[in-house]
Amino acid sequence: MTPDELSAAISACLKVAVSTGEIALTESAVPDAVRVERPKNRDHGDWATNIALQLSKQAGMNPREFAGILSSHLQGIPGVAGVEIAGPGFLNITVDAATAGTLAKTIVEAGSAYGTNQALAGRVVNMEFVSANPTGPLHIGHTRWAALGDAIARVLRASGADVTAEYYINDAGSQMNVFANSVLSRLHGRGVPEGGYPGEYIRELGDEVLKAHPDIRELTDEAALPVIRAAAYEAQMADIKTTLAEFGVEFDVFFSEKELHDAGAIESAVARLREQGHVFDDGGAVWLRTTDFGDDKDRVMIRANGEPTYFAADAAYYLSKKDRGYTEKIYLLGADHHGYINRLKAIAACAGDDPEVNIEVLIGQLVSVNGAKLSKRAGNIIELKDLISWLGKDAVRYSLARFPADSPLTLDPELLKKNSNENPVFYVQYAHARSRGTARNAIEAGVDRSVFDASLLDHATENELLSYLGSYPSIVAKAAELREPHRVARHLEVIAGAYHRWYDACRVSPQGDEPVQDVNRTRLWLNDATSQVLANGLELLGVSAPERM
Repeated sequence: MTPDELSAAISACLKVAVSTGEIALTESAVPDAVRVERPKNRDHGDWATNIALQLSKQAGMNPREFAGILSSHLQGIPGVAGVEIAGPGFLNITVDAATAGTLAKTIVEAGSAYGTNQALAGRVVNMEFVSANPTGPLHIGHTRWAALGDAIARVLRASGADVTAEYYINDAGSQMNVFANSVLSRLHGRGVPEGGYPGEYIRELGDEVLKAHPDIRELTDEAALPVIRAAAYEAQMADIKTTLAEFGVEFDVFFSEKELHDAGAIESAVARLREQGHVFDDGGAVWLRTTDFGDDKDRVMIRANGEPTYFAADAAYYLSKKDRGYTEKIYLLGADHHGYINRLKAIAACAGDDPEVNIEVLIGQLVSVNGAKLSKRAGNIIELKDLISWLGKDAVRYSLARFPADSPLTLDPELLKKNSNENPVFYVQYAHARSRGTARNAIEAGVDRSVFDASLLDHATENELLSYLGSYPSIVAKAAELREPHRVARHLEVIAGAYHRWYDACRVSPQGDEPVQDVNRTRLWLNDATSQVLANGLELLGVSAPERM
């Protein structure tokens, strides 16, 4: 019996108790899915639910009385070995071994779909992350959100949400002129202009510009700058996209701020917000009254000189997302962007949205790597592509995904390069590789999956492993709900540990001249089920599941 099947069974028993009048609830008050969790103490059963505590007040009953009625119905469900009422009204449920064992077959047959759910079905989400300025290479400051943002998008999709991963290109404003001027100066052998961008990558971009425009040096600075700006921008964005691809991060949309300006979206946003009564004029400038919605001060949209502010672009960009049909907008911002939370929520409110529903701002803390060297190309940063080359995509992505975004993090390269159980990514990947090796050896020994007898999976390590495999779907759902993919990573480590203990205790292939028996065939199902769950979880984190190590 899978957790989902048990959840549905509890819901069905509740509906029966309501229909017979034993519990005074309306049928609509009974959830289709009842949450079940693993008890902290396994002596308390295989699964636990607090549904009696949740619904007893609405039913006008004592929680333990409510639990007692529900318990009597659950006792008759096939596969349920026992039900106990604990504390104020918790139900602790034990399933029989044979029923628990059927999970292995369920997982193998579900394949890559195991663990997916529809908890967020119907949710249309735009998730913006990374969004680095196109004036230089991606660096360590972007790395955390590249890994976490992509993992969050994956767990949201696994829970049924329609997610668009979006990269906002800050290609408007004065920094692009400084960028172009930096490349121009390098082309003519001049030093870095005041406030300009240093680094060898600027020279490399100059080479790219020369390839596309061999006569660029013959033009006046005034004529050359717009050409350089366009060509260097294109080359730098190509470098950014290549680095993201090497890191296994995919974006559905690259949204240009410049195109937002060129399309008149800033003016349109000001007009729309003015119509809603939130825009006012003062001192020759145009303001948005964001203090009405919790911001610490009102924000200038158009300066007295007629120039729009970055905030005006933020407002226009938000309205663009709304117009494109995204009911939920998730922003993933760096540690220095706390001040953006209230102003973005105020924009949402001014646009007529609910800032508690339609927008979510996640702040990620800083990450550092012991012993990392500054980039020779960029001069003053640690490039993401250097981290990938040094530590490997999998090690970096997994390590960043296994911690909450709001915790400062320092990675230990020596640990990440170890092929030992101390290294979490090695520990999980090795469990997958070991399971695939076990399957290959079993097939060579004549073991196949022609027979499955769940009652044969009766060893204590098999019960433990099955319990953790069964918990995986609820872990994925919770990770999506809370935007916390580290829950998946940590659970994979638990599964890996249980698998290694089972591997040491139970043989899949027969030993010596022993004949192949049904227990061998059935254990191959459990082995392959573990492979599948580990592979599914690693995929959600953007990490490979190696066949051999």
